[in-house]
Amino acid sequence: MITGTQGYAEQAEALIQRYEDATFEHKHRAEMHLLPPAPVRALDIGAGTGADAAWLADRGHDVLAIEPTHAFREAGQRLHPHPRIRWINDSLPRLEAVTAAQQQFGLIMLTAVWMHLDDAERELAMRTIASLLGHGGCMLMSLRHGPVPNGRRMFDVQPQEVIDHAANQGLACVLNVHTESSQAANREAGISWSRLGFTWPLGTPRHRANAA
Repeated sequence: MITGTQGYAEQAEALIQRYEDATFEHKHRAEMHLLPPAPVRALDIGAGTGADAAWLADRGHDVLAIEPTHAFREAGQRLHPHPRIRWINDSLPRLEAVTAAQQQFGLIMLTAVWMHLDDAERELAMRTIASLLGHGGCMLMSLRHGPVPNGRRMFDVQPQEVIDHAANQGLACVLNVHTESSQAANREAGISWSRLGFTWPLGTPRHRANAA
């Protein structure tokens, strides 16, 4: 089992409905203005049940949905059978199956993913993501803050660390806001989120992202 997915398979039945109930517009309201105005190739890392992938696909984006938890991947393929969504079993920090395809993406989304990675994994994962983001593309990320549910593996990751790692790869931070949770139960538990957005400015060299 991938360490970052601890606890999710066991709680999949309850989580699937929660994921489906959260609308894209409400969940991502802080970063909606950064979404590409025209269809692009999109990478949804930690796609869960595919609700976000389906929203993007409905708007013309070709989405590669990455989800390492079998129960979520299976639910996503059943609930959102969209011709513009392709599912892959892969995971950070290396995304070996994705990187092997040598594709570039105009949009990369990491919703409630980054805090599952430890220090070394986060640094490596940022290099991986930077190598996949096309020039002019946008990467959107949410960081969870608050109590860790029983059985889960999470780390307290601060936005500045992410911004620094991204800057080392040539990515510019264009969004850094703190928001309350979109779910009432999470708000009552003291859970909040940081919403981060990054772009790869046109003309920025790629050599740093490809460095070991």
